[in-house]
Amino acid sequence: MTKVLMKGNEAIAEAAIKAGANNYFCYPITPQTEVAEYLAKRMPEVGGVFLQGESELAVANMIFGAAATGKRVFTTSSSPGISLMQEAISYMAGAELPCVIVNIMRGGPGLGGILPAQSDYFQSVKGGGHGDYRLLVLAPSSVQEAVDLMILSFDLADKYRNPVMMIGDGMIGQMMEPVEFPDKIESPDLPPKDWAITGAKGRKPQVVRSLFLDPYKLENSSWHLHEKYELMKKNEVRFEKYKVTDKNEIIIISYGTMARICQTAIDAVEAEGISVGLFRPISLFPFPQDEIYAEAIKKNIKEVLVIEMSTGQMVEDVERAVVGKKKVSFFGRTGGVVPSPEEVITQIKDMIRKKSKSKKKA
Repeated sequence: MTKVLMKGNEAIAEAAIKAGANNYFCYPITPQTEVAEYLAKRMPEVGGVFLQGESELAVANMIFGAAATGKRVFTTSSSPGISLMQEAISYMAGAELPCVIVNIMRGGPGLGGILPAQSDYFQSVKGGGHGDYRLLVLAPSSVQEAVDLMILSFDLADKYRNPVMMIGDGMIGQMMEPVEFPDKIESPDLPPKDWAITGAKGRKPQVVRSLFLDPYKLENSSWHLHEKYELMKKNEVRFEKYKVTDKNEIIIISYGTMARICQTAIDAVEAEGISVGLFRPISLFPFPQDEIYAEAIKKNIKEVLVIEMSTGQMVEDVERAVVGKKKVSFFGRTGGVVPSPEEVITQIKDMIRKKSKSKKKA
């Protein structure tokens, strides 16, 4: 493998091709339009299909059709575009169709702005569409990790017959970093796609649907899906720990590129004798709830600090993980404002100072 310097959006596009996804439908929206621009040229070179739909609604239903035939298919969009796709995403989850959806997030709500944000956490993790369904959600913190998780996403989509969403803020789409692509993709043993609609010659016709007018059949389908999501929780939790030790006074929970900013702050305060660890969820669903609990309840931990580029959407999941054992604080910027390492350092020192004052009073 050789390293090449690539913009995040373009690296995501090439990673999908390496994973065998030769069907890409899209509608342009900042800050991920370079994916479409790259694939408009690249897809014909690999014998793939590139199609720009007339809207995000059209694109999402094109994905439904292609996924129903067993093809590896994907799209990329940004926050308002993902909102428009929610109905079809719910349909695909209900019909158990594998696909990959990339959300390069921007500020909101509404049209918001075009600068980076992480304010689509609720939409991605809690289900933006209707019904009892979940998406497997992955959050890279670097361009290389975006490449690796993009390839993994297609395998997970096929393994669970479920849409997989990869989310990153606008920075990860626009930054340039050296990346490596595998020469050969070694996919795990995946279930056969004997459910796919490929023509009924020589066999009984297949039906791909999410409609069940009999309430008992719909209930059975919903519980079947629920069992699959429980399997995801058991098998697909992913996270990374940075300088997490028994000496930590504070543990920061952060994801995506925001976590990298937190690493810079942690290194700075460490030089001043302050021990802070970083726990970075990579899978947002399934959320590493038990693993966060195990770190948060350590004796020296005085407080858990959640840092996001939002008004605090992941805080609820962290609070649920900690179950009241430790105080959970939050710091964030939103609307496209990216917190600086200096701001994070200030938050850390303020927390340490407040705890020291409390000890003296006691």
